[in-house]
Amino acid sequence: MAASVLVLLFTAFAPILGWKFPWVAPHWIAGLVLTVVVIYHIVRASLFQGLGSMWFTWSDAANAWRGARQVLRMAGAPPDKPGKYPLLQRLYHWGVAAAVLAVLASGLLMMVKIDTPFYDRNPYWLEARTWAMIYVVHGLAALSILSLIIVHIYFAIRPEKLWITRSMIRGWITRGELLEHHDPEKWDPEAETGPGKPAVRGQPAADLSAKP
Repeated sequence: MAASVLVLLFTAFAPILGWKFPWVAPHWIAGLVLTVVVIYHIVRASLFQGLGSMWFTWSDAANAWRGARQVLRMAGAPPDKPGKYPLLQRLYHWGVAAAVLAVLASGLLMMVKIDTPFYDRNPYWLEARTWAMIYVVHGLAALSILSLIIVHIYFAIRPEKLWITRSMIRGWITRGELLEHHDPEKWDPEAETGPGKPAVRGQPAADLSAKP
């Protein structure tokens, strides 16, 4: 998914910067690859992983209010620890999902205007005004994805977030990180990975509720 997005962004913006190369074919091929990967991800997440950890609840709103008061150094109870994903990560995920789905839907429609091995182009399939709207949606979604990637990189390299970056690459967190940033009663990493694939290192899964 990451590789196809990077290819799409490079082939989309490099020609605007003056780099001349045959970019159309790799652009739409990467778009088809991303479409297949996104469909696979949606099916896998919906049927096998569950979407419960990505939804929002009233407790999220309360925790957001507590977190805002804490940032402003106002009195009040601190926010509760999240389960698998904190609220900001879930908001970011849905923002990425909206931008990617918009760029894919508009991009697939725009493929009607180019020749491919599967069919001949038909630039008159839609009216000029409709094509203009599709181009605007595609461009705004692409710029949104570029901005979101910049935000992603910024937080990935911040010292206090490096443990999350490592978990994305290596697939595990330490027991201390779990207890510091997550509520083990809301999220059991071992239940997702199964035996032989430790998601938490430094302490057996049965003793995760103990103090670090």
